[in-house]
Amino acid sequence: MLIKNPKGWEIPESAATSESAYLNRRQLMKGAAAGTILAAAGPVLGGVAQAATEDDPSAHLYPVKQNLRYRLDRDLTPEKINSTYNNFYEFGSHKEIWRAAQRLPVRPWTVRIDGMVENEMEIGIDDLLAKMPLEKRLYRHRCVEAWSMTIPWSGFELSHLIKMVQPLGSAKYVEFRTFVDKSFASGQRQFWYPWPYVEGLTMEEAMNEMTFMVTGTYGHPALPQHGAPIRIAVPWKYGFKSAKSIVSITFTDKRPKTFWEELQDAEYGFWANVNPAYDHPRWTQKTERVLGTDKRVPTLIYNGYGEFVADLYKDMPQDRALFI
Repeated sequence: MLIKNPKGWEIPESAATSESAYLNRRQLMKGAAAGTILAAAGPVLGGVAQAATEDDPSAHLYPVKQNLRYRLDRDLTPEKINSTYNNFYEFGSHKEIWRAAQRLPVRPWTVRIDGMVENEMEIGIDDLLAKMPLEKRLYRHRCVEAWSMTIPWSGFELSHLIKMVQPLGSAKYVEFRTFVDKSFASGQRQFWYPWPYVEGLTMEEAMNEMTFMVTGTYGHPALPQHGAPIRIAVPWKYGFKSAKSIVSITFTDKRPKTFWEELQDAEYGFWANVNPAYDHPRWTQKTERVLGTDKRVPTLIYNGYGEFVADLYKDMPQDRALFI
């Protein structure tokens, strides 16, 4: 008899939208309140954040000055929640990967920048940080699973890095790749996933002012579960477009085949712009759960960032392919 084991991405609507998924009652609560979980996790998380602050060579760079151009219409998500409810498939397909993610070694860390550029380079993360103008931005984060957070990212506009390496005129896309190391990333032992995690943007998207390389959160270096030591944040797209723990950035004239496209392109496309008018095949995208609250709010097109990014797509068909 053939026994089919469901893959990590084959989640039902209840897993994407229910409070039980958020609180993970079956594993941790057994009837306890959500506050009890967060209180119990607090001392551990505090120690993790403190270790990041004390041991990371870049700790002295934070906190950085906030760019007030980027504001929020809601309260920040508490760090305890943001740091215990994460997608990072390299460490598992459940939401509580934060403990496993502490095995991620964030030093030494180099980023390879290559492809269609004048100045190819392989640069250590601390050398890169020394070259970039760091700032803090408050961004909304909208997951394709119909939940959302608000996060104080620290880092730099990707456009600054792009100008440093000087892409050729023939470069049309930017491809991002994450690390591969099964020795500590247990999720990468799941053979059905097309590792490494690959994401991509058009050159126009990559140069947009909203596209942000994240190196810190909540006033300290980014924690492993957030994608340390460097990830990308593309806030007008669903969260899976924001690759974590990046080791290479390649400029190319070919559109990258992304991780989730490789798995299920009918549900997770290249563009993945947030739009409540186009539901996921297995759940609605019209609303979202705001983590850390009891609120479900209407989802906004481009996650509310249309004034910054809508013109990128004005000459494209405004159909489903642009919004999955």
